[in-house]
Amino acid sequence: MVKLSAATRLAGPVDVATYGEYRIPDTPGPLLRFTGRITADGEFTARPFRYHVYGGWFCPWSHRVAITRALAGLEDIVTMSFVDGERDGRGWAFREQYGPDPVNGFTLLREVYEATEENFDGHVCVPALWDRATSRLVSNDSRGIGIDLATRFGHLATPVIHTYPQRLRDGIEQLDGWLGPAVNHGVGAAGRPGPARDALLEAFEQLDGRLSRSRYLLGDEVTEADIRLWVTLVRYDVGPNAGRTINPGLHVYPHLWSYARDLYTIAAFRDTTDFAAFSRPGAVLPDWSAPADR
Repeated sequence: MVKLSAATRLAGPVDVATYGEYRIPDTPGPLLRFTGRITADGEFTARPFRYHVYGGWFCPWSHRVAITRALAGLEDIVTMSFVDGERDGRGWAFREQYGPDPVNGFTLLREVYEATEENFDGHVCVPALWDRATSRLVSNDSRGIGIDLATRFGHLATPVIHTYPQRLRDGIEQLDGWLGPAVNHGVGAAGRPGPARDALLEAFEQLDGRLSRSRYLLGDEVTEADIRLWVTLVRYDVGPNAGRTINPGLHVYPHLWSYARDLYTIAAFRDTTDFAAFSRPGAVLPDWSAPADR
């Protein structure tokens, strides 16, 4: 629990009766409206303490960024904070459990978006990358944020692991073209019989075979591909498959399950995971600490 001062600004409790349920606005244009990138000589350049990531412990897309940030050695260079796990029609907010907004003192994440685009009418989501230098939102695209954290700060920090090496980038993105639709995006619809469930279970079968021959998805190195897959795997048995309506559990794929536990032994994966933030009520948590024979 975060210790709060008398002057701390926090949002009030979730109030669906007053504000309604949050709904993604039906407005024209892309869902992710901010796609700025950190470059060597553009508007947004890599500097110490310039950027802040607004995230959510519950969110797999934020989880990707948190893992990459840790593996890139950026925890003291790019700051990160977390919104509350519940929302009403106002969107995500800063409440007592995870503390206030440490950068702007906003109470609602919407204020971050409105500070960047007046009268913002789009989707308010995490992760969101904020630039202290220009006081604006750079990006809410988890893919771009993750790649930039992995590749643009090497002169400022020593990475634990290089997760987006040049020689493997084509392989990472080819895998994402398959696993993105079938697993990361498809798992939500797999709770009911149909093409999404068939595609997910087929992907699990193929991954199990692949990982019987390889420690990680692209060989002996942890890459962005493993991060993207893992955040879905760690949520699978306590989220979409909590009621075991899809299959008996991830353990029925021995190589995939061992691979997932192997990644959990890495501090950046383990320490950024809050099972309570994304487990459904009554979900049985598998033993993620069981030895992984890899």
